[in-house]
Amino acid sequence: MIPTIPRLSDYDISPQNGFLPSELPLEILPDAYYQPWETVARNLQSLILAKRLRKIIDALPVLSTEFLLTEAEWRRAYSILGFMAHAYVWGGDQPADIVPPSVSIPFLHICKHLELPPVATYAGVCLWNWRPLFDGEPVGLLENLATHMTFTGSLDESWFYLISVAIEARAGPIIPMMIEAIGAARQGDSKKVVECLRGFAERLDEIGGLLERMYESCDPHVFYHRIRPFLAGGKNMRDAGLPNGVMFDDGTGKQPYVQFSGGSNAQSSVIQFFDIILGVEHRRTGENQSDGSTSKTASPQAPPNGFLLEMRQYMPGPHRRFLEHVERVANIREYVNSRRHDRALVTAYDACLAMLRALRDKHIQIVSRYIIIKSRESRSASRSLSPKEAATQRLNLANTVRQGNSKKLRGTGGTALIPFLKQARDETGEPAIDAWARRLLNNGPGGAGLSEGVAMLGKMKEHFTGEVEVVGLAGTWSVDDSEGGVSLTHHDDESRKGANEM
Repeated sequence: MIPTIPRLSDYDISPQNGFLPSELPLEILPDAYYQPWETVARNLQSLILAKRLRKIIDALPVLSTEFLLTEAEWRRAYSILGFMAHAYVWGGDQPADIVPPSVSIPFLHICKHLELPPVATYAGVCLWNWRPLFDGEPVGLLENLATHMTFTGSLDESWFYLISVAIEARAGPIIPMMIEAIGAARQGDSKKVVECLRGFAERLDEIGGLLERMYESCDPHVFYHRIRPFLAGGKNMRDAGLPNGVMFDDGTGKQPYVQFSGGSNAQSSVIQFFDIILGVEHRRTGENQSDGSTSKTASPQAPPNGFLLEMRQYMPGPHRRFLEHVERVANIREYVNSRRHDRALVTAYDACLAMLRALRDKHIQIVSRYIIIKSRESRSASRSLSPKEAATQRLNLANTVRQGNSKKLRGTGGTALIPFLKQARDETGEPAIDAWARRLLNNGPGGAGLSEGVAMLGKMKEHFTGEVEVVGLAGTWSVDDSEGGVSLTHHDDESRKGANEM
């Protein structure tokens, strides 16, 4: 029996806003019983600055969740307690590895209801943490958005979250459109599939433009040193001061330490939806496409889609189940592949892959500017510190580049950043149908930027600072994970000379 096509309403997905809630996130919990939480949330930055947050949270009563009546209220409570938990862990000179019962007990109950882990996930800091400035303007308009909560109170942090909110809103109409495309493919309606794919490609281009606006109001230094540390979870954070992870004290004294990833854009359901709908497959980091073998850096314990599959556990339950349902019915890649003679269909499909790949290129550029470059600067600055200064430096994710022996640069989600991002970008072009498009999207060396007479797609140029930029159709780039950087490789002598001098 052919699986049914999913209905968005069954999975709490809006045909207009996608994975953003159909109703606006609450600005405050309506029941006065939760005033203690709201008071902390309203004064979060001041309490962190005054170093009073932990004492205030320790003294809070353990509130029941019985007065949370609507899903919007459960989500608001989840966001508040997620911010409180992370602020408690990372808001001091040294991280705290035990979250007290005043937060842990209600937080664990709320997480069970929403099918989410007890961390500040992408859902908590982005999907459910925004409001429109004016009701009559569209949600996807970045200039019409504001956040409810931040750790730092900075414009930079709000902007960082709101870029994702605007992307989610702009991507929302893609979801019903591509679900319709699945149905059209079942009916053999190539005209409708082409129409949907073209709309998909155009909207991906718009989303790429939104992502590039990150630079407007989020300063890399502020992000790396002030915002990013608060988003970290307890996974792979030994060097940041959490060797065992975090323990959520429920008052029984029996709770184990747990290690969850922190908030990450990999927890966005819409990005995984793009991959599923186009048939893009992601292997373990380091695994080779041609023979299925893995490099020495690949974890033999990791499942085929390891990190991305794991990130689904950080998505709200209905959204996770929606992706699983779409996986069972996705047929666009198979449909296009069976109709290679239809030039309009093949071109529209390959255009979507190219736009999605370009979006990942832009993401890598942001990572280079906001994390790679800043980590190098931080490492350089740490070498100039005296032993006394180093001992008193605040310990968090921003300065762990000088801690321990591990040199792999990790994201707030706990995974090695650059190898994962680079491979995900490369894999996006692999399903290309047209032979010319497949060569264009290929990342292999091609002698002076050409492969069988076809120019290679734009790669990355690295400046001496570590920043990367798209440089057109020439050159390929590779990653040195030991330094967390990107190195450029050209195919002519002059380029090699320049690269060696960097």
